Amino acid sequence: MEHWELVAREGVRNVYAEYNHAGDRFRIDDLAACFAADGVLEIKGGARATGREAIVEMLTGARSDDSDWTPQIRHYVASLVFATVTQDRIASSAYFQVLTQRGLDHWGRYRDVVVRDGDRWVFAHRLVAVDAAVDGAWYDGPVSGR
Repeated sequence: MEHWELVAREGVRNVYAEYNHAGDRFRIDDLAACFAADGVLEIKGGARATGREAIVEMLTGARSDDSDWTPQIRHYVASLVFATVTQDRIASSAYFQVLTQRGLDHWGRYRDVVVRDGDRWVFAHRLVAVDAAVDGAWYDGPVSGR
């Protein structure tokens, strides 16, 4: 493996972490900054947004909750696989699970196309497929199954 590929793979790992940390803290603008200017965030069976502004709009108030409970959210990513790697574009996938202070909430898969944007890597396209959620989960969006 060449040096540029190691650097690229670490860039992808970093944007995965930036995305999840921003989401866990409800910092939607920071999460949207993980995408290319014309990047796409797609929820399988649900919403799709193109561009950072549209991603912010889609995620802001995406879940209305009348309860007083504000979850502490933590995303965990596992089994990151690099399907194709070039110097400017990487296709990758991973599993995720989301925990709150109540325990496991929902889980699924990311399918991504990540591209170079200057010195960093950003999502050109992210497909979020939620496989399942526990009864009474904080997440109330579409569940894609397998």
